Amino acid sequence: MAIQHLTDEQIRTWTLEQKDRWWLENVWRGDMPQLTLRAALTGMLLGGILSLTNLYVGAKTGWTLGVGITSVILAFASFRILARLGLADEFTVLENNCMQSIATAAGYMTMPLISSLAAYMIVTGTPIPMGITMAFMAAVATLGVLFAFPLKRRFINDEQHPFPEGRAAGIVMDALHSGDASEGMFKAKLLTVCGAAAGLVKLWSSQPILERLGIGRFTFPEFLDGWVYRFFSPRILGTELRELTVRPDTDFVMMAAGGLMGIRTGVSLLVGAIVNYCILAPWMIAWGDIEGAVADGAIHYGFRRITVWGLWGGVAMMTAASLLAFFARPRILTSAFTVLLRRKSPRHESDVLKGIELPTWVFLVGIPVLGGVVVAIANLAFGVAVWEGIVAVALIFVFTLIAANSTALTSITPVGAIGKLTQLTYGAIAPGNITTNLATAAVTAEAASNASNLLMDIKPGYMLGAKPRQQAIGHVLGILAGAAVAVPVFYLVFLRNGPQQLISDQYPMPAATVWKAVAELLTQGLDKLPLSARWAALAGALLGIALEAARLATKGRFWLSGVGVGLATVIPFNTCFAMFLGSFLFWLAEKRSQNETPWFRKVFVENMEPVCAGVIAGGALMGIAVILIESFLL
Repeated sequence: MAIQHLTDEQIRTWTLEQKDRWWLENVWRGDMPQLTLRAALTGMLLGGILSLTNLYVGAKTGWTLGVGITSVILAFASFRILARLGLADEFTVLENNCMQSIATAAGYMTMPLISSLAAYMIVTGTPIPMGITMAFMAAVATLGVLFAFPLKRRFINDEQHPFPEGRAAGIVMDALHSGDASEGMFKAKLLTVCGAAAGLVKLWSSQPILERLGIGRFTFPEFLDGWVYRFFSPRILGTELRELTVRPDTDFVMMAAGGLMGIRTGVSLLVGAIVNYCILAPWMIAWGDIEGAVADGAIHYGFRRITVWGLWGGVAMMTAASLLAFFARPRILTSAFTVLLRRKSPRHESDVLKGIELPTWVFLVGIPVLGGVVVAIANLAFGVAVWEGIVAVALIFVFTLIAANSTALTSITPVGAIGKLTQLTYGAIAPGNITTNLATAAVTAEAASNASNLLMDIKPGYMLGAKPRQQAIGHVLGILAGAAVAVPVFYLVFLRNGPQQLISDQYPMPAATVWKAVAELLTQGLDKLPLSARWAALAGALLGIALEAARLATKGRFWLSGVGVGLATVIPFNTCFAMFLGSFLFWLAEKRSQNETPWFRKVFVENMEPVCAGVIAGGALMGIAVILIESFLL
């Protein structure tokens, strides 16, 4: 059915009480089942599993992908099948909504593992005890939930901000549960088939497993240039292309990720990769500023050696572009604070949603208590002084206002920019202390991210008539599920050889690399870098500002992104090329779809998201399974 909403005139002129009363009378679905046991268990199960896909993709690209719509489609299809078999009733739309809130919360929990906490362990050379990691992540994320709810009434009930991704999820759920169910089942089938195919290809790429089965000679090749080196060695300025990571691979997961990212990001990554790996890296190798490692009587370079030099220009470019984009939106900055300073309507407003909203005492009591827990963990586990921890908790409020307003308007949560702002702050108040710089930035960025993402999840609940307090509880359940699944797998898969092996050619950990580089730069100073790297950092910062200014001036029509170009310096060329190829193929499919058969458009254009999500989920989960099998069973 059509989702009811207020007109622009009503949003501008009605009081909050009028808006709440209208919602209660026209949208609220009363006691329709929402946070049921099966919704909670389904959300925790799907969220835990899908969090591993973000762990895999994040280790490769530094980005995490939304799992909300994927979980909605899977849950809808699962209970539709069970209902047909007479084994269960169908999911209600509000159960599905609460389930996606749980699942997405679990998916968000992977971010610290591939960014701030990974950088901390690399810098210190010591793994954080797993229990400390789980407690810290859960406490910080739940603190973000508590900071979110004082803003919910203003951003969602009163201001009626769009939260574009949340709105899209609400429309999808409404269509699935009140429209043509066959479309939902078709999406689910596409997602399942693509996931199974990607998983089989990933398994087929494991030579140790296939050799154990006696069919090793049939291994699907990871790279497609092996035959070339049988005849000659293509080089740039004397360095083999494969030493520069310039080689095509068969990573379909990254191709699917590129499809979701879009052609503009794909082109930016390719341009940055060509400049970094085909021009700057061979030049610096010939110059002597990038040093190789001697093995088997030859000098080898590879991603880790190149990125030690190349990341500085890229980090400067990403940081400058992100901060310019952040501060170039005055509405996001000013409205974030003016909504709190706005005077109430002169008429008395009763709390008509008193029994539905999360009680005020929860966050009035919870923020100081849980904030104290976070400060204590930061002090005992990371050596952050108590006063520095208190400042970090106070900064959460400021950064949550800004991040939530950005998410409300654009669906973009500026976690990177917020992390950098915290690092800059502590570079000034705690100079030379790299561990404090990383730990406090983890607190502010992750709490603000969880607060913003919770508001994104509550938006479809508001559209569909759900109880926000039950979504808040669900979000906490998702936090616990994500921590319980993602953290142990991270330790088993990525930390099995120690923190110094976290960054590798296969898993470059771009986000952790950036966090580490910024912390080192702020605490050690530019004089520790080679002269050429300093010039690269200056050029990168200026280029990042120029590219972002061009994008802003053209209202997004300019194709190159400073963040995308800079990101290519901390991701191997082969991964950048795979993501570009995926974005290009789906862009080409859309352009040519008018000349193709109807099924082609339906699969590759209208249902691009389920196709890509299926490939990512199947390939990523099998990729983690293959690592575990090769490490512990062979």
